[in-house]
Order: sequence, then C-alpha cells, then structure tokens
Amino acid sequence: MTLETFFAENRRAALAFSGGADSAFLLWAGMRYGCDIRAYYVRSQFQPAFEFEDAQRLAGELSVKMTVIDLSVLETEEVAANGPRRCYYCKQRIFTRITEQAHADGYTLLLDGTNASDDADDRPGMQALRELRVRSPLRECGLTKEKIRELSREAGLFTWDKPAYACLATRIPTGTRITARDLAVTEEAETALFAMGFTNFRVRRTAEGAKLQVPAAQLGMVMEKREQILETLLPLYKTVVLDLEVRP
Repeated sequence: MTLETFFAENRRAALAFSGGADSAFLLWAGMRYGCDIRAYYVRSQFQPAFEFEDAQRLAGELSVKMTVIDLSVLETEEVAANGPRRCYYCKQRIFTRITEQAHADGYTLLLDGTNASDDADDRPGMQALRELRVRSPLRECGLTKEKIRELSREAGLFTWDKPAYACLATRIPTGTRITARDLAVTEEAETALFAMGFTNFRVRRTAEGAKLQVPAAQLGMVMEKREQILETLLPLYKTVVLDLEVRP
C-alpha cells in the first residue's frame, strides 16, 4: 500500500501531531492526497516548548488547522509513579483524550506517526494504540525513518532533518517518581545545551545529579565548553558527569 492509496480509502482523519519528522510528513501527505485531515497537539509537562513551536510553525506553513489540547499527564498516578509501563498509561491517557476531541469534531479515524523503523512490538505505548484502534499509515506503507526524511526534504518540510526527541519523562530513571519540577529542570538544562550548539544529546537525571549523553563527535565540544556547561547545570543539579558508554 502507498500513502496515496491509504488516503484515497480514508478521506477524513485526525492526526496525533507532535511536530516531529514523522507526524509532520504524514500531515503533509494527508493534505497532498486530498484527505480532510486535522492535527491534534497535546500540550503536557512531557513536551518541551520548542516542540510546540515547531508544531505551530509547520501547521502554519501547511495552512492546516491544529487543535491544541492541554493535558496534565502527571494526574494519572501510573504515569507519575514512572513504573516500567509508564509509556502505556501515558499513551492511553493522551490518545483517549485526542479520540474524545476528534469524535466531538466529527472525526472517527485517528492516525499516528509510527513508522516502519519503529520496533512497535517492544514498546509498551504501542499496546495502548492498538487497544484504541489508532492506525499508523507510515508503518502500514513500509516507510522507514530514512525514507521519510528523504521524502520530507523533497517536500520542502523544515522537519526533514529534525533529530528524534523522546519525551522529557525518559530522562527520569524508571521507578523514580516524576515531578513537574524535575521535568522543568530537564527542559531548562537541555534548552541551554541546545543553545551551546549540542544536538541529539540527553541530560539524564540520576540519584546524584545529571548525566550527559552526547554523540561521539561532540565529546570534544564538551571539553571545550566544560566551564560553561558546569556554570549552567550546577545550579540545577548537585553533580554533572559525562557518560562515555551510552550515547543517545
């Protein structure tokens, strides 16, 4: 199946829109192939401000309606407790809310941006999507992340080379309760490192403080900017260490 065929068969759809490369391309494709498609962005404590800004920008450039849903995911105890199935409960809460709003707007089909490169069988959140009957056209059509970036570039989407960005909750160790303050501190820290020129990195919380994970090519920059990093992060964390084993 191709996306053109998918949207020929499904003329009206709601899209869970994150502002990332995958959902951005799917939104463009839906419009390109004549689907009445509406974007739904859930604004919660787990998304940094730049993701919302990117979503707004793309929706504006495509002249597509984007509905913003404010949702406090930490009100769900299973999410805040941050157990091994946190993602399942979070996706269930988010997509249930999108479904409710989409149905109120007259949309009965909900889509998401899972692609063929995603290991859907090993992701707790995917169970929630299956239970809620959310469809993933990119995956159904066999489109990999690499192919989506290629097609996005051809389409002129600014998101074509946007790095993958897991939600802020992934920076908190499983089993450690998630607080709004910890999420805000994480966002502040990562925003500061973005401003210094780092890309595709993570600032993970540990019991002692912060652990930086950067691509191998940026290790030299960490040393060059060591003082600036410490000056920025030590007011937020007790300690700051560099992880030389695991990179994002």
